[in-house]
Amino acid sequence: MSNEPGGSSAAQPDRPDRPDRPVATVPAEPRPAEEATAPAAEAKLDDRVTAPGPDDEAGNATPARAPGAIVLAPLAVGWLAAMLWSTRAAIHSAEAGVTAVSLSAFALPGVISAALVAGGAVALAVTNLLARRGVDRVTPRFVVAVGAGLLVGLVAALAINLTYFDNSTTNVIAGTAAAAAIIGGAAAGAGNARVAGAVVTAALAALVFVVAFSRARDPLFDLFGAGDTQESMVGAAKWVSRTESLLAGLLAGVTAFGYLRWARRRAGRRDEAAPAPRWPGYLLAGAGPGLLLLLAEIVIRVGGRSLLDLAAALSEADAVAQTSLGTSRVDNGIWVLFVGALTALVAFGRTLGPATHDEEALDEAAAPAAPRR
Repeated sequence: MSNEPGGSSAAQPDRPDRPDRPVATVPAEPRPAEEATAPAAEAKLDDRVTAPGPDDEAGNATPARAPGAIVLAPLAVGWLAAMLWSTRAAIHSAEAGVTAVSLSAFALPGVISAALVAGGAVALAVTNLLARRGVDRVTPRFVVAVGAGLLVGLVAALAINLTYFDNSTTNVIAGTAAAAAIIGGAAAGAGNARVAGAVVTAALAALVFVVAFSRARDPLFDLFGAGDTQESMVGAAKWVSRTESLLAGLLAGVTAFGYLRWARRRAGRRDEAAPAPRWPGYLLAGAGPGLLLLLAEIVIRVGGRSLLDLAAALSEADAVAQTSLGTSRVDNGIWVLFVGALTALVAFGRTLGPATHDEEALDEAAAPAAPRR
């Protein structure tokens, strides 16, 4: 058996019956500095990504939660109750059935939007309880969220049937509100909990702003040149609507961004290795309120079609008004969507800074090493 230098048998004795013969050993080749530091940097990178949180001793990721949902849920439910009460007061104040039908059609969008937000907020609060117990699987979370939205919808429908006039109009409002609450719960349970919390919070802020903005409509009509002619009134109304949509979108984007930043700080205090939301999360959170408004319009046109058609058939003026209001709601949803998304994305971009030395070292360590010659 030959013993060539560098071979596998070079370190073994030729005659095993002579144990007094020293065994030759090959000294290890010194490793370059970059090869010696690369594993340490990779280990540091792996520790930063997969480090277990304080609530997870097994090393699995801590279930994500929507912070503040326990406060957001009663606020959203209270807003839904306020919308239902104001609609009931308007309908009961009508002296004739024709006027009641027209007022119901005008109030339906506010009720549907509030039901969507309330269903989503209650679903987030309930799924937070699951996350505290360590349950973060997609299917149980989605099923529980839909059940929470269904509960909100049934309570809202029962309240409408017990307090409104018992007619076909009441049944339409009750059924459409219940469907909207279920859809809101499903939407909250289908995505990331923190992003969903930001969307629901920003949407609630936008809805409250729109109602509060109604007090400034008359001064803005005068500001935008509303006169005695119909053309000037239509032009002023268009600019008032655009101003309202622009401000609502800005508020939605800022609120969504602030919620995600607050959620990130809370998660960082509990677990330093918790992943921070990236720019798509901020983009979706800012656009979410506009998406909810457009979703509410779909629910209105599908579930409340009979009520809208009944109101439009009252007179030619009512038909024009219903068409104009529907177009205005769609435009408002699109404006809030794009302005909110852009605002949240720009606000997130302003928080980004240059990469630190440690991050650059980790990136270089994670990159594949160039082959040596």
